[in-house]
Amino acid sequence: MGNSKNKQIANILQKTAIIAGIIIGSLVFVFALLSGSENNEGGISSIIKNSPNAFPWLVFLGLIWFASRKELIGGSIILSLGLYMLYHFNVFSDPNIAPLIISALVISIGLLFVLSWSFMEE
Repeated sequence: MGNSKNKQIANILQKTAIIAGIIIGSLVFVFALLSGSENNEGGISSIIKNSPNAFPWLVFLGLIWFASRKELIGGSIILSLGLYMLYHFNVFSDPNIAPLIISALVISIGLLFVLSWSFMEE
């Protein structure tokens, strides 16, 4: 009986992480792709020139897919990525709250995958 309940909890945690990861990753991907393109001449060529800024978010979306299949490994990688983002964006000395929020969301998604794996193993 408890094993069935743990699997339900694991499934809810995993689905929440997948949905949150796709929403956050997609929104930030589009923002990264379009922001800065207005400083150039605009249009498709500006978006293409700005596409390297969005590439890390494609990698993040790929990690979401990977973590949906291998929760512990993928979740640990996403969690590590979120912790690295805290360092990279220097969130503790920069008064800008946006990088802190994005980093915290990435860390939370990684934790959800790891927790999902732990409930599946019980």
